[in-house]
Amino acid sequence: MNKDYITLKWGTLKSWNITSEKGIELLKKYNEIGSSFSAATQRDTSEQKRLICDMIDTIPGDIYLDWDDKDVTKEEAKKYVMEYER
Repeated sequence: MNKDYITLKWGTLKSWNITSEKGIELLKKYNEIGSSFSAATQRDTSEQKRLICDMIDTIPGDIYLDWDDKDVTKEEAKKYVMEYER
């Protein structure tokens, strides 16, 4: 069984494995808005940031911040997404 995870970088999704029905639906909505193939060039809308936060809530355990090379709590991950400035 694959472990669900989300990796964040530059304030957005870098990589993920989401298998829950709710998580997959949120990811579809996120992609319908439009996204870049590169986290470095992705510019999330406010709605996309909220969708990422909702996806974070579907993941069991902590979320990984790639740039910082550390796991963070869901609340820390959501704060990172919502407050990230380029």
